[in-house]
Amino acid sequence: MTIDWSAFTPWSALIGGLLIGLSASLLLILNGRIAGISGIVGGLLQRPDNDSSWRLAFLGGLVAAPILWLLVAGAPEIRIDAGYPMLILAGLIVGFCTRLGAGCTSGHGVCGLSRLSPRSLVATLCFMAAGFVTVYLVRHGLGG
Repeated sequence: MTIDWSAFTPWSALIGGLLIGLSASLLLILNGRIAGISGIVGGLLQRPDNDSSWRLAFLGGLVAAPILWLLVAGAPEIRIDAGYPMLILAGLIVGFCTRLGAGCTSGHGVCGLSRLSPRSLVATLCFMAAGFVTVYLVRHGLGG
């Protein structure tokens, strides 16, 4: 295994993590809501209209942030080593497992762990274990 030190970006990663933590904290403190993306989108599809404004604003920020980044810093090189069928299958599996686990990585991993939720700890450990196994299988079993 080798590390590409030119791609090692601790400062931008630290700033990004701080911004995620700050935004999740502010949403909880000011709005009493958890910043779990699947719950926000799911609630947008299920809740009455009086609960949708903050959800739409949150999702609008998720769409606007990369657009603003493109204007400021330009587009990064994007390389995806999978075809559309694999990407569609992966998306369906993630969506199914998000429902099965009653939340996504942002809800459990960021917000749930910070609230010391045992359920979120178990869910995050399962996410991580599944990720480790998937990478191992793709690199050594299926792909390599």
